[in-house]
Amino acid sequence: MVRYVPPVAERDLYALLGVPRGATGDEIKKAYRRLAHKYHPDKNPGNKQAEERFKEITAAHEVLGDPRRRKLYDEFGADSLRSGFDPARADQYRQWQRQGGARPFDFGGFETGGGSGAFDFGSIFEQIFGAGAARQRRGRGEDVRADLEVELADAVKGAERDLQLDGRTLRVKIPAGVGDGSQIRLAGQGTPGPGGGPAGDLYLEVRLKAHPLLRRDGRDLTIDLPVTVPEAVNGAEVTLPTFDGPVRLRIPAGAQAGTRLRLRGRGMPGLKGERGDLYAVVKVVLPDADDRLRKAVEPLAALYKDDPRAGISL
Repeated sequence: MVRYVPPVAERDLYALLGVPRGATGDEIKKAYRRLAHKYHPDKNPGNKQAEERFKEITAAHEVLGDPRRRKLYDEFGADSLRSGFDPARADQYRQWQRQGGARPFDFGGFETGGGSGAFDFGSIFEQIFGAGAARQRRGRGEDVRADLEVELADAVKGAERDLQLDGRTLRVKIPAGVGDGSQIRLAGQGTPGPGGGPAGDLYLEVRLKAHPLLRRDGRDLTIDLPVTVPEAVNGAEVTLPTFDGPVRLRIPAGAQAGTRLRLRGRGMPGLKGERGDLYAVVKVVLPDADDRLRKAVEPLAALYKDDPRAGISL
């Protein structure tokens, strides 16, 4: 599953900070401080998603926290964020558009509208938005970011999967060892470059899907291991499935419910190949209750020397 995440310049800055357009300066400042405290990299070490979120809210606050830049943003939207933006020229051009372009308009020496002469739109674009924006128009396309849900088995063993994005089918190689927040880069799969420039890149941020049987703790995995009462009392050797294939696991005699059995190197791999461990937690399963079971366990009561709940206190 892929979710498109548009660049900050294409998103509503007020929505990024979670405030209405009529918010006061103090409300904007409070919203920024709250979000910055929540997503600051120092509080989220290694969390790339939190780092990107922090960058987004910081960029939004730099605009909305400045009264002059906020006014331009409210009036001209994302265009006001372009390098070299000229609000006076942009306002003149907007008024000309509202009038339907019926009369010629002088873009600083380039006249258009109402005539048949050709003109250089690139130069006009530069007059309105500045030289920096004109270079951007002919430059590299925007990078695109999206979330990619990955099955735990694919993260452990690696895989190649097809994903659908903007009507395109892309083949993605998922390397073994990816984790939450890992990024997969697809070069040249971002936004096409303006004016024929090179396309940007597509960055897929990995989100590991929850597994119905396994729990993750870093690179370690944990699974519940159901065992019968005779197996727990007498010990047994059972088969346990792993991502590397089935393994034989020895249950020690007298294993209590909750006993953790460790399989070294059977957990999640790292990107450099190191492996975590797999822990099997003993879960004693009783047979269906009937008169035979009740009669069979009656003698067990005499075998308990201490109250099993004696250590419980609040």
